[in-house]
Amino acid sequence: MSWIVTAILSQIILGTSAVFDKAILKKRFLNPPAYVFWLAILGLSAILLLPFGFQAVSLKLILVAALAGAFFILGMLFLFYGLNLSEASQTLPVIGGISPIFALVFSYFLIGLRPGIGDFLAFFLLILGAAILFSTEKKEVRKLSFALVLLSAALLGISVVLNKIVFEQSNFITGFFWIKIGAALPALILLFFKNFRREILSSTRQSPNRHRLLYLSNRAYAGAGSVLFNFAIFLGSHPALVDATQSFKYVVIFLAAWLILKERFRGKTLLGKILATIFIFLGIFLLGIINYAKNIPVDAQRNITWGISYSAKFSRQLGLDWQENYEAILNELNPEKIRLVIYWDQTEKERGEFNFSETDWLLDKAREYKTPVILTLGMKVPRWPECHLPEWAEEMPAEEKEEFLRYYLKAVVSRYKNNPIIEMWQVENEPFLSFGECPDRNKDFLEKEIALIKSINPERPVVTTDGGEFGLWYKAARNGDVFGTTMYRKVHIKALGWFFENVEYPLGPEYFRLKEKVVRFLINDFTKKFIVIELQAEPWSQFSLQEISHEEQLSLFDFNYFKETIEYAEEAGFNEYYFWGAEWWYNLKQNDNDGRFWDYAKTIFNN
Repeated sequence: MSWIVTAILSQIILGTSAVFDKAILKKRFLNPPAYVFWLAILGLSAILLLPFGFQAVSLKLILVAALAGAFFILGMLFLFYGLNLSEASQTLPVIGGISPIFALVFSYFLIGLRPGIGDFLAFFLLILGAAILFSTEKKEVRKLSFALVLLSAALLGISVVLNKIVFEQSNFITGFFWIKIGAALPALILLFFKNFRREILSSTRQSPNRHRLLYLSNRAYAGAGSVLFNFAIFLGSHPALVDATQSFKYVVIFLAAWLILKERFRGKTLLGKILATIFIFLGIFLLGIINYAKNIPVDAQRNITWGISYSAKFSRQLGLDWQENYEAILNELNPEKIRLVIYWDQTEKERGEFNFSETDWLLDKAREYKTPVILTLGMKVPRWPECHLPEWAEEMPAEEKEEFLRYYLKAVVSRYKNNPIIEMWQVENEPFLSFGECPDRNKDFLEKEIALIKSINPERPVVTTDGGEFGLWYKAARNGDVFGTTMYRKVHIKALGWFFENVEYPLGPEYFRLKEKVVRFLINDFTKKFIVIELQAEPWSQFSLQEISHEEQLSLFDFNYFKETIEYAEEAGFNEYYFWGAEWWYNLKQNDNDGRFWDYAKTIFNN
């Protein structure tokens, strides 16, 4: 069972139990000290679980577990004082809105956990829902119980984090048992104080048998919820996210308090509770999607094809001998496949006059080394400024420009359609992503280009591409025989006139796994080949790489990050990747005496 399902089920039980608690407290059956005392004592029933998986743990871990239990029971004590002073639908949302924030902070400082961007957004929605519930209540109630709420939330928040620490170092049953032992200790200490002892014993003696049965039944019911909640902490990756699911409990409390306790909500209060419920459901839904994405299976033993994207134009910009650079890639790195680029501005410098010498040489070398090629052609192709138009076409009207482009494409495909080393055509590069110095395009330009190529060479597949992080994928994936995404992790961003270097997208590899699933569903194609056409393996700066020093380049993309990127790509689950940056690796090796990237790449291609 996943942690999110377990957590939601636990919150349904705990929410209804909390409302029953309020019903019992209204009858003045047990006061708060007596209530938490018996809560802790009944928690010792965890001993019944020991035959199913108890194991020996260190004294240090037992102390941490005891501390977690103690913080929990003290937090509950202050919670019940607050609950006894207000409506059930008022106090509990306040507790749950603040407790996960404490858990988030303690998680960072105690175990170094930070949520991903999707997790954080879900967390925010859940807390926002709790905050709206909080804001709908009477101000005098908030002021009266705020100190109790704050203290309870802090204690419960740190308790959740300590629980996770315990579960990380033991199995669930062992950890849960020692946590409950820790909860019982401060409850027993209450008996040493005369006033508390009298309240506990007198409350028990005065209670009718029917109320005792109600209390014990509700404790058993809540105990099941507590077990499930702790099991969700055990299963989950971040305790603050599990704690934030308490917001769903408040939806249960809202409905149960209305239906069972006959609490009435009108006007702005009712509207606020409905709005909060919507945010909470959105947060739960987002957590469910993220949890699903993280659990999409990836075959770690699958055969991965590792290729390289190569641009002779970029090689020259780095000051390299582009032919020597290319042959070193084929000979020394020995990639399984290579993506090449034919540039319109180089191939047709004069209108109607074609010079294919560079592309001929590149393809001949690929054939010599038996390296299959993806040939990228179009107006928008790899490397800045993205759109590479000949000067004579720049000032043409859009329609006329498109006609001459298709004439150029016809010449390219006709020339190379019988070349067996070309495995696929790539038409345009990220055509639907607004990036680069490009003219406006006609609405159906891509469809016309694909149709043209298919009319000349129908047997060979056509690759269409889109941006990995911000591209929608849908249109590109629908139009091509093969879909290729980019995969960039560190970029520079221009916002409000400022450049921000070395910005890392807070996206895990599960983002790509989920995105592929969604797009395949939308285009109703579950067999089409999806590949990573550009896997970032070089710095991305606002300046050209040849304009910044070796040290500055490595500050943007160092060797360890290069290795991490490869691991990240493998976890994304694709079967074919094309590195973006082999020219840069070669430049580091030749001109900066830094062969680490080049040599490590050899191990990838020759594995």
